[in-house]
Amino acid sequence: MSQLRFDGKVVVITGAGNGLGKEYALFFGKRGAKVVVNDLGGSMKGTGASSSAADKVVDEIKAAGGVAVANYDSVEFGEKVIDTAIKAFGKIDILINNAGILRDVSFEKMKDEDWDLIYRVHLKGTYSCTKAAWPYMREQKYGRIINTSSASGVYGVFGQTNYCAAKMGIHGLTLALAREGLKRNILVNSICPVAASRLTETVMSKELLANLKPEFVVPLVGVLSHDDSKETGAIYELGAGYISKLRWQRNQGYFFDTPFTPEDVRDKWEQVAGFGDNVCYPQTSSEIFEIFFNKEDFIKQQKEGKTTSAQTQQTTQAPSKRIFGLMKAFLDRGEGKDLIPKIQGVFNFEIITQKGGPVIKSWVIDLKNGQGAIKEGKEQADATFTMIDDDFEKVCLGKLQANEAFLKGQMKIKGNMKKATLFTPSLFPAPTPDNFAKYSQPKL
Repeated sequence: MSQLRFDGKVVVITGAGNGLGKEYALFFGKRGAKVVVNDLGGSMKGTGASSSAADKVVDEIKAAGGVAVANYDSVEFGEKVIDTAIKAFGKIDILINNAGILRDVSFEKMKDEDWDLIYRVHLKGTYSCTKAAWPYMREQKYGRIINTSSASGVYGVFGQTNYCAAKMGIHGLTLALAREGLKRNILVNSICPVAASRLTETVMSKELLANLKPEFVVPLVGVLSHDDSKETGAIYELGAGYISKLRWQRNQGYFFDTPFTPEDVRDKWEQVAGFGDNVCYPQTSSEIFEIFFNKEDFIKQQKEGKTTSAQTQQTTQAPSKRIFGLMKAFLDRGEGKDLIPKIQGVFNFEIITQKGGPVIKSWVIDLKNGQGAIKEGKEQADATFTMIDDDFEKVCLGKLQANEAFLKGQMKIKGNMKKATLFTPSLFPAPTPDNFAKYSQPKL
């Protein structure tokens, strides 16, 4: 199979004077990339500074026929780190946020300095370097960012409250950036590496460290950083040749009839807090609001003893049901009343699962009476739209233009065509996580 190459790419690696960072730098240098080796040259605890660490790695890359330059700035000043890449090579394609220090101490004995320094190097440093690189990556519509989180942040470790908080914060940053960068082909992922380094040699035995060579972490970073990668917003644990992707899990949950009391929660504690076979793996913040929108169905199945996992609750319901629920909430709050004099129309929507298939659900959108209304069923309408469920979702998300869907036969329209042209899903809030969150709450 062909080798994964990085010819022509510019890679910035922070904390690249030793350990994992050094291995990354040597790898990319050998695979054709132009490398910026950043290292402040300080101690494991974040004190002092020296240019020798970065210089030695640069010399090693050059001796092997590669191209590299050094940068000695603290990652707190990310604009200086990225500026080195721009001045030397004219761009930045890949950013490996690797720099880190330790200030381990129990929370009781922790000083503000211990907390602040860990924050500034880990979370602020990751933010600062990414913030400086982001405009260049957006402009060129390409970027690969690897952020270094930690199992300490994922699970919690005694004596590392500062480190754990910063490392979990880094993955939160990763998740948000992955969504913001996707349309610009900027992919952002987190890794939780376990490798022999200055940070681990104080807490691990020599025997264990011998199996945790830094070079065993490099292959995954190489894959996630490559042109061919499609992964974004993920987090991996890895070390000693082992690689594993992590994900969130949610139990089936329990919907209480409102109002309810602490005693009600206590009596249903197993359903609220226990994990059995009925679990799901949420991936977006909007999923919890989709559950809120489908409260009646959820409670009905609970009472019938048919409650399945939250994931099944969601996936068995068509995307259109969630979207019509959002539209209904919008009208119920009175926010669509200005549409009534403009549209003055009633529309039926027939949702199907495949072209030529049967209607699985019908909806009525009344933009003619009162403040507007949406309900299930069919009525005498000015126009009737028939669409496949997935195509309807694409139109509402702006991924498919309504006129394009009509011309391609993905949207069938019967009735008053002039009146039909007045209706568009853009009249309503887009089905985004923010809007699901907003319209799941009562208007204040």
